[in-house]
Amino acid sequence: MSSDRRSSFLETPGFGLFFLFQLWLAHALGYLVHEYAHSFVAWALRYKANPLALDYGHLNLANLLYLSDIDENVDYAPIFAAGRGPLASLIAVAGVLFGNGIFYLLTRRIYALARAQGRQMLALFMFFFCMMNVGNFISYVPARTFTNHADMATVQQGLNISPWWIALVMGIPFCVAVGHFFARLLPGAVRFFFPDTRLGQIFLVILSSFIVFGFFGSAGIRHYGEISHWISAFSIYVLFPLTIILCWPRHSIHSHV
Repeated sequence: MSSDRRSSFLETPGFGLFFLFQLWLAHALGYLVHEYAHSFVAWALRYKANPLALDYGHLNLANLLYLSDIDENVDYAPIFAAGRGPLASLIAVAGVLFGNGIFYLLTRRIYALARAQGRQMLALFMFFFCMMNVGNFISYVPARTFTNHADMATVQQGLNISPWWIALVMGIPFCVAVGHFFARLLPGAVRFFFPDTRLGQIFLVILSSFIVFGFFGSAGIRHYGEISHWISAFSIYVLFPLTIILCWPRHSIHSHV
């Protein structure tokens, strides 16, 4: 697809609403694949009767926008009571490792294919979906790794390990994924979606940096203890602006897949 055709698509009257809808849908799917991964693994291990039976929460604006009330609906107490701590750890880690991890690899591949075929709408959605999965990585490791509740704490309890093992074993590949997103996918995306619009390129850089390090990176800012608080504060106040500076669009940027 030529840059003129891409530019004309971005300038259509309904593009802003379509852009926001894709962003919302990508976040919703990133959230749901995470929760369903917990649920399906629990079901496969016979600790849940119905893998589709999430706790879907209340019908309110916050839940519609952020899915903040939706939960995996897995009861870990009987699993620990039966002395099956490693299985509890497997269920707990499934959300970010199997759900977001698998869909990160899948969306990255589909995004590359959509770009190669000039299918801009599909490419935009897959870029957003990939971004949401990357954001989920850091919202758990490291943002909520050093805490006494939630998924990573369950993994630590089930395996009887230090949170530093999670920070290393999962943190290294997650950091590689985040680095690849900002070093390779984002520079190519700003040139593909906004080939002749510098403001559009700047907007996409700021948006991507905010979603990953401002929105997802802030997951541990409250209710997860002091260490998580400071990790999230570092993500918001250091990594977010630093990423904008490092990824700031330059005329020499070339498209990458």
